Amino acid sequence: MVLENNNGKRIIPTIVFLDGTFLVEPTNAELAEKLGLKTKASRSHYDLIVLGGGPAGLTSALYTAREAIDTLVIERAAFGGQAAGTEKLDNMPGFPDGVAGIDFSQRLRQQSERFGVELLQAQEVTGIYQHDNYHCVQTKDGSKYSACALLIATGSRYKRLNVPGESDYLGAGVHFCATCDGPFYKGKKVAVIGGGNSATEESLLLTKFADQVTILVRKNKFNATAVIEEKVLSHPKIDVLWHTEVKEFMGKESKLAQLRIHNNQTDAEGILQMNGAFIFIGLVPNTGFLEGSGILLDRWGFIVTGHALLHGNQRPIAFKERDPLLLETSVPGVFAAGDVRDTSTKQVVSAAGEGSTAALMVREYLKSV
Repeated sequence: MVLENNNGKRIIPTIVFLDGTFLVEPTNAELAEKLGLKTKASRSHYDLIVLGGGPAGLTSALYTAREAIDTLVIERAAFGGQAAGTEKLDNMPGFPDGVAGIDFSQRLRQQSERFGVELLQAQEVTGIYQHDNYHCVQTKDGSKYSACALLIATGSRYKRLNVPGESDYLGAGVHFCATCDGPFYKGKKVAVIGGGNSATEESLLLTKFADQVTILVRKNKFNATAVIEEKVLSHPKIDVLWHTEVKEFMGKESKLAQLRIHNNQTDAEGILQMNGAFIFIGLVPNTGFLEGSGILLDRWGFIVTGHALLHGNQRPIAFKERDPLLLETSVPGVFAAGDVRDTSTKQVVSAAGEGSTAALMVREYLKSV
């Protein structure tokens, strides 16, 4: 049906509805409108506004709401963040058999709603600013909301290779989510680009569908946990090409067919025949909307918080009578938690832990305003 509705091209997502209509690569706002989701908050002012509905954001919200802190969560896409797209969270405490990422995310959402958190979905924040001692948020549809405190938990997104053909074949052979797109490659050959935990874990998942998985690693070793590395290297469906980089994605009839590769040690080039390619080369923080906000970022764009803001005995300019609280940014009353923060570990359980810690810090801050 995907191919039929897109003139033979596998464009993901293509969403077909019961009334016979369909949307191809819809924006969040378009999809929300079609599904009748809530995209406007019930009022304009809250005690706390949380930006981001992943494990950090939802955990902080359920903690603050339990303490009668009026809380709004604004999420630009689906609640759960990257965790929602993970097939199985195998190291989540309390789940001896693991838990599906989507199930965990739904439980977090339901739990936060039970405590009275107001959830706003499919709304992208375009900027934050201060007005009359309040922290203000503006969304893409022009709505404005204010709060006594903000928590930024917008997470991160997948980094791209930025090579020829990558954008041309997005959804038509080039992907960033094995859980979402792996089932399209039953009995086929796929490449995985990257050498970290995400690349190795997703490669193992892809072996459930593909006949052959080839991992392309630009270095001479993985940067993954030993247990996962051992599973990958011993798997009969997985091959590894070391010192290998992708220089171009090439296609046939609007679908990915080949990868032009380069060995960075020998300078040799070659062509790989592949039906699909999955890219896992790191993350980029979702902090573009913070431009001009006064919030300090590190050189990669992640948010600097807490003690890291202190230089010797000197506080940030905005802090006159106290040091920044744990997880507080360079703007008093604005906090950050989860993958968007500069020293975070990029793990679901630690993101949830930071969310609860941020909630406690928000509580302390609100006592002073």
